[in-house]
Amino acid sequence: MVAFNKFNSFSEALAEKVHNLGSDQIVVALTAAANAPVATNTQRSNLTEISYTNCSSRNVTTSSSVQTSGTYKLVLADLTVTASGTVGPFRYVVLYNDTATNDELIGYYDYGSDLTLSTGNSFTIDFDGSGGALTLA
Repeated sequence: MVAFNKFNSFSEALAEKVHNLGSDQIVVALTAAANAPVATNTQRSNLTEISYTNCSSRNVTTSSSVQTSGTYKLVLADLTVTASGTVGPFRYVVLYNDTATNDELIGYYDYGSDLTLSTGNSFTIDFDGSGGALTLA
């Protein structure tokens, strides 16, 4: 399992009603090692993304957004990205809120090295269905 890294601005954006994680459309952005996201990025325009010309949909499905005993858990369905031509290279998978006015960033996963998909290849992003993509206590 790849660790989730939260952007610093995400906490404030939650407190200021920028995100409704139960209903907003979450999307993944892909960036290469040379264009790594940093904790101080706040919105999608801060990122240098790869070309998505040969990439399938990057929309993420929210499975559940619930609180139990004071702990909130966001569960996202795993996303499989499929290439219809070369996609990448990319190393980072960034979650952002496409419904929010400025496509505010949520967090990212670092896969350790650049990956490139060839025609017909798929890459599955495992959002941890039991532990959740993110939890807030």
